[in-house]
Amino acid sequence: MLNVGKIEEGFVLDHIKAGKSMDIYYQLGLDKLDCTVAIIKNAKSEKMGRKDILKVECDIEMLNLDVLGFIDHNITVNVIKAGEIVEKKILVLPKEIRNVTRCHNPRCITSIEQGLPQIFYLADEKREIYRCRYCEEKYSPTSLRK
Repeated sequence: MLNVGKIEEGFVLDHIKAGKSMDIYYQLGLDKLDCTVAIIKNAKSEKMGRKDILKVECDIEMLNLDVLGFIDHNITVNVIKAGEIVEKKILVLPKEIRNVTRCHNPRCITSIEQGLPQIFYLADEKREIYRCRYCEEKYSPTSLRK
């Protein structure tokens, strides 16, 4: 049995699709922070079969909920204070995301003008479709930055 100790102050990202924790780790910029991070991959889950979990010991303000909601709005965010869960944050699909992914349309202005922000907006909430603000190109999950 694997035992990862509890954290005193920070957050736990639970119900991450199995195998996706490292993508989330880099997308949230956790590799650039000076804090303790525990990554649990392929944990057994009654609800999901297998899941990943991220435990991060740092201020919750360091977490960009829009980026996390864009990646997977079904992730559970548990806020930890004094070693106890004090809040569960509900993620939603953000209406707009900036500089999280890039447009792969070679004719898009962002391919020519490197200084422009990469902006995608939520075009269809039911089908979870994002489109480029400049050229309307549909977001493709393969375009997430590494």
